[in-house]
Amino acid sequence: MDSQQNSPLQGKIFKTESEIPDEFKVEEIHQKTYLLNGELVEWNGEVLELYSPICIPTENGLQRKLLGSVPNTGVKEALEALDASVNAYDNGFGEWPKMPVEGRIKCMQKFVYLMGEQRDLIIKLLMWEIGKTLPDSTKEFDRTVDYINQTIDALKDLDRESSRFEQAEGTIAQIRRAPLGVVLSMGPFNYPLNEIFTTLIPALIMGNTILFKLPKHGVLAHYPLLNAFKEAFPKGTVNTLYGKGAEIITPIMESGKVNVLAFIGSSKVANGLKKLHPKVNRLRAILSLDAKNAAIVTKHADLDVAVSECLLGALSFNGQRCTALKLIFVQQEIAEEFNKRLTAAVSQLKAGLPWEQNVKITPLPEVNKPSYLKECLDDAIAKGAKILNENGGYNEESFVFPSVVFPVTPEMKLYHEEQFGPIIPVVPFEDIQDPIDYQINASHGMQVSIFSEEPREVSLLIDSFVNLVSRVNINCQAQRGPDVFPFTGRKDSAEGTLSVFDALRSFSIRSLVAAKITPANKKLLNTIVKDHDSSFLSTDYIF
Repeated sequence: MDSQQNSPLQGKIFKTESEIPDEFKVEEIHQKTYLLNGELVEWNGEVLELYSPICIPTENGLQRKLLGSVPNTGVKEALEALDASVNAYDNGFGEWPKMPVEGRIKCMQKFVYLMGEQRDLIIKLLMWEIGKTLPDSTKEFDRTVDYINQTIDALKDLDRESSRFEQAEGTIAQIRRAPLGVVLSMGPFNYPLNEIFTTLIPALIMGNTILFKLPKHGVLAHYPLLNAFKEAFPKGTVNTLYGKGAEIITPIMESGKVNVLAFIGSSKVANGLKKLHPKVNRLRAILSLDAKNAAIVTKHADLDVAVSECLLGALSFNGQRCTALKLIFVQQEIAEEFNKRLTAAVSQLKAGLPWEQNVKITPLPEVNKPSYLKECLDDAIAKGAKILNENGGYNEESFVFPSVVFPVTPEMKLYHEEQFGPIIPVVPFEDIQDPIDYQINASHGMQVSIFSEEPREVSLLIDSFVNLVSRVNINCQAQRGPDVFPFTGRKDSAEGTLSVFDALRSFSIRSLVAAKITPANKKLLNTIVKDHDSSFLSTDYIF
């Protein structure tokens, strides 16, 4: 995989500045503020320069385009942000946790309105920062707005269910959900808006205060939203963290003041973060972690469907999704035909820059990713596999063209490691028990995709996998959505469950006020409810 390969792609991926359409150009953004305790605080210290995966041809060769810079804050600023979050929560006495549900909903509605005003800029920044295509960047923004609105509706439903008193065994009680405290929210680069907001938004709307660690790639996409957070929520409700995570997160966790860790990333990092907390039993963790989702294509599969879905599942956003199909088991007797169709489909994928029409394969944001992918390919080839498709593995700076690799065996890195990039490892199998055994022995357990038209075979595989992974997909790719469905995983793949409804529960706890059913207590509770003296005890119905 080197840039001197004799490939028809050579010199055709990256464009000069003059060849980039004006509507997709972005000016450099040098962020000089960060959000702390309700204010956009000026920063005059060291900064981190941010470079795009999109390279520009120059006299000195291809160079990543400078997008701007962000504050490189340190431990002092991180602990100030922690204190602001702790003070805003104030042991549950703060303005935000005590605010009635209807008030928190109005704040969130204001935020999503202000967010909408920044739509075009955020979409452009997603393309430039992480190389996501224009349709996918647009979809990420719009889906995130839909998610926020669905969360608001779900909270209304949840509050309506809680707006009555329950009676049992001579006791009357009202049961509602209460916030947990300070939430440390950390998310990934591949969905720097959507994935982070699937934890941050429900945590916020349930009354928690937020310490928001921005992702390494995709950080500028949040810059246009800082003012929206400032204007929509009480001071200290959301505080942003910049800088190197290894330096600033350690003292935050060691303080013991974080009540919830919302983290999307590797299980190794998540385990390390949890161990830093002095009282782990007080820490709730909502985690979305490693995945090596397998597809199983049997001799009874519709190959047109299997190839189409495996292509989407393996290569959407260059395979940089936790729900991507990262290992494909194909029954031996159809392997040759499957590979023929798959390689033909991969070869037809258009490579280029994110805004180009019909482009599917784009540059990769992680600087070290091309060299890691080369290691995986070299390891597989050394152990007997071949790259089947034309241009497979072609690399030019940050760009890598997809590879279909066959036959992949258990001795290879690609069989076990989550490549998180544009490589499709194909494993031949004779016995249907082979992919089942793979999942049994795997350290992950997020999803699986089964491709077969034979009812008994599908039934066998369903019953085998439902206790090994959290979602079994039939004749379709692995995926997160729809957002109303539960999203979780077994083993090292997840902790806690996310969906529009589950997330509200994950970031809250059931609390109740109870009393013996006596005339005096009935009168007391009726008076409190009637006079709206309590924000917790209420029979108001939110429309």
